[in-house]
Amino acid sequence: ETRLDRYLQEKHFEGAALVAEKGEILLCKGYGLANREHQIPNTPRTVFRLGSITKEFTAVAILQLQERGLLKVDDPLSTYFPDYPRGDEITLHHLLTHTSGIPSITEFPNLSQIQRHPSTPEQVMTYFQDLPLEFAPGSECKYCDSGYIVLGAVIEKVAGLSYEDYLQENILTPLKMHSTYFDRNQRLIPHRAEGYNIDENGGVVHAEFIEMSFPHGAGSLASTVEDLYLFN
Repeated sequence: ETRLDRYLQEKHFEGAALVAEKGEILLCKGYGLANREHQIPNTPRTVFRLGSITKEFTAVAILQLQERGLLKVDDPLSTYFPDYPRGDEITLHHLLTHTSGIPSITEFPNLSQIQRHPSTPEQVMTYFQDLPLEFAPGSECKYCDSGYIVLGAVIEKVAGLSYEDYLQENILTPLKMHSTYFDRNQRLIPHRAEGYNIDENGGVVHAEFIEMSFPHGAGSLASTVEDLYLFN
């Protein structure tokens, strides 16, 4: 524990860290500040945006629905969205494994503008579904946030629940993950960290606003290291 702690301090790590081996937690500690203006320190209970770690929860949800016989990962996307261009060639497995060829919305030059507005996954899909595929489905692998937004929409359609409610009922509540949330901007979340960026001069500034309904199944969750340990 002492060596791990010293290492993280020497690296000027800011956040929360949990290190475990064979079921034993070796280190669980916060470093730096969750809010710089109010000088609030990070702790193991600090809630951070998960970003793309959200994709793990989306993938688990898809596999749960397969276990229950409600879908198959080999199903074409057209099974769920009949009008999706080339949806008969793109499977859920392609979406899960970043091999669909769909352009990733995170590479769009206007991303900072379009991600400011409340959106359903179907509304976000309109930004990329009519664009040419970057490669034939299954022929290459390229990281793609768009695919996981589509998977979020599939979960909602198959389960008959919102993505948020599905995760709550089928993952978060059963695992007693009481500090994991769909990170709604309007929501009052205890111990939520403030977001920061580094500007062109190397200074710390507030992160730009993102309406968290926009990333949906690709990046909408917030959690703690302790809850992520339960999930793992």
